[in-house]
Amino acid sequence: MSVATAVRLTGGGPTAARVIGLAAEIVATVARASRESWAEAPGIAAQAVELGDRCPLLADDDERAWHAALDGLDRAVEEANGDRDDELRDLLAESVELPVRIAETGADVAELAAVAARLGEGMFRSDAVSAALLAHAGVRVARHLVDVNLGTREGDVRSTRAASAEWRAEQSVAQALSSAER
Repeated sequence: MSVATAVRLTGGGPTAARVIGLAAEIVATVARASRESWAEAPGIAAQAVELGDRCPLLADDDERAWHAALDGLDRAVEEANGDRDDELRDLLAESVELPVRIAETGADVAELAAVAARLGEGMFRSDAVSAALLAHAGVRVARHLVDVNLGTREGDVRSTRAASAEWRAEQSVAQALSSAER
């Protein structure tokens, strides 16, 4: 039994994208609930909805890419003649680009959550903090997947992009938590 057929589970990337999507929904909810006291709330809600709408698509695309990469690895191992190196390299490259995009989307959601934690209606700010924490968790998962992907090498621009997304998400969580303490 091959790895690809033995493992038809949802991987960490699709789950991270879905968690980030849920965080975006929370941000949109906080912003909508804050319209009376926060002039920019409708714009933040719209941005959160747009980011949240990306997440199911990213999850589906990542799952397909992950399974395609697993299938490619299985074929390469079975054939072990090196003829599939280019195909496998392309599959691995695609399977790493999607977690990078998931991480970047998560960082954007975390930034919106930090704004909502600072400016949103007081009773909903803790929800905005929760959204920042969830988005950050999704970003960390996605970055981990980039770091362990066979398609990346040290100094790879995709690794740098994922690390930058994680840093942005970390900063946003710190800002959101700081806002909640006030």
